[in-house]
Amino acid sequence: MKNLKLQTLMAVAALALGACATAPAAPGSSVAPRVDSALISAKDAGVAATPVPGSWWRLYQSEALGGLVSQALSNNRSLAGAAANFEQVRAGLSEARAALLPSTTATGSAQYARDPGFAPADIENDTYSLGFEMAYEVDIFGRVRSSVEAARQDAAAAEAAYQAAALMVAGETARAWIDYCAGNVQLETARSNFRLQEETLSLTRTLFDAGRGIRLDVVQAEAALRRAEADIPSVRAARDAALFRLARLTGQTPEEMSRAVPACESMPQLVSLLPAGDSAALLARRPDVRQAELQLAGAASRVGIATANLYPSVRIGGSVSTASIGGAGDMFGEDGLSFGLGPLISWNFPNVAAARARLGAAEASVGIALANFDETFLTALEEAEVALTNYAAAKERYAALEASAAASEEAAELARTRYRVGADNFLSVLDAERTFVETRTALAQSEAARASAEINVFMAMGGGWTD
Repeated sequence: MKNLKLQTLMAVAALALGACATAPAAPGSSVAPRVDSALISAKDAGVAATPVPGSWWRLYQSEALGGLVSQALSNNRSLAGAAANFEQVRAGLSEARAALLPSTTATGSAQYARDPGFAPADIENDTYSLGFEMAYEVDIFGRVRSSVEAARQDAAAAEAAYQAAALMVAGETARAWIDYCAGNVQLETARSNFRLQEETLSLTRTLFDAGRGIRLDVVQAEAALRRAEADIPSVRAARDAALFRLARLTGQTPEEMSRAVPACESMPQLVSLLPAGDSAALLARRPDVRQAELQLAGAASRVGIATANLYPSVRIGGSVSTASIGGAGDMFGEDGLSFGLGPLISWNFPNVAAARARLGAAEASVGIALANFDETFLTALEEAEVALTNYAAAKERYAALEASAAASEEAAELARTRYRVGADNFLSVLDAERTFVETRTALAQSEAARASAEINVFMAMGGGWTD
């Protein structure tokens, strides 16, 4: 018996020394090392090189915006789902860690039974039993350790997914608020355009009644008035749509939001240069990039699990039980006590084709995860560069439209004055006012586009989830 035990232990030791079933390290990216720290579009965008703060929406110094974002981060339903998913995955990590400890099972039974196998008559007895079993897997080849590490990476990736959802919720809430404010500004612009056309119509009627105008001028002025009136409903609908979007993002009904929405009659303005950081900060701040990196590490850990399955599983188990017939008081006597202790080795050998196939699949998963990480990182760079480029263009367009609106307003006023004194015809007034109305409307839309471009930069740089 002693020789058998010794041979068993020697065989297990030989297997342990002959196998290197540890999880491999995750392969390195071929893309990330080639990325310079500078963002090539940052110079033209005129942004600050300072890192993006976590609560970037506070840079607008708007209590209303800060309150809405905080409410969204607390009440948003999709974010609540991401949080629940994180808790679910973290529970899986706790389950995986439990494999590091011995498994235990306790049993107990009491029954009244008839045994017909005894002669000359059936025998009826009270039977009692108690039992306890314990087993522990000796993690020689790293299967348990790799399983725990894979579960740990899954939990960290789920946390990064939650942070990505928080980034999206914060950004979209800020965008919805800006769209709501822009809707109010554009609605006031549309109403102002309507009032301007009312004044023009009144002027043409006065001149026509005084015999200094023609009926065509009156009809054209009325047509311009109706066009201005027709713009108001669509602008109001767009503003209301932003309000309803705010309601969903903050976990409220449209009716609740319509009663509680703060007043906003002007566009929120940044109080400093827009901070953008650099491309090196993307890897640290973008939660989707971190999620892809953690998924790659988890895939590498699963290669360790699949490799360990090629080798024997060694478990040390023990059990103790006691039973009695006739009375519970006899359960702890020596006659009813039994126990057992020893190792259990299981090995799917020599047919390891299925285990090798699973190993091949795990190694292919690492390749998939690596490609996904590279793609996610390149996408993050693309989004950052595009956001900065669009922000620079939005600022440049707004500045040009601002100058154009000032000039077209002066031109419209001059055309009205000349028409009033009879120095010009009404076509000049219509053309000047149409240019002014279109430019002022475009300016209001451009201001909203510039603010939305700011939000895109903040989101592309990974700001907004740390709170």
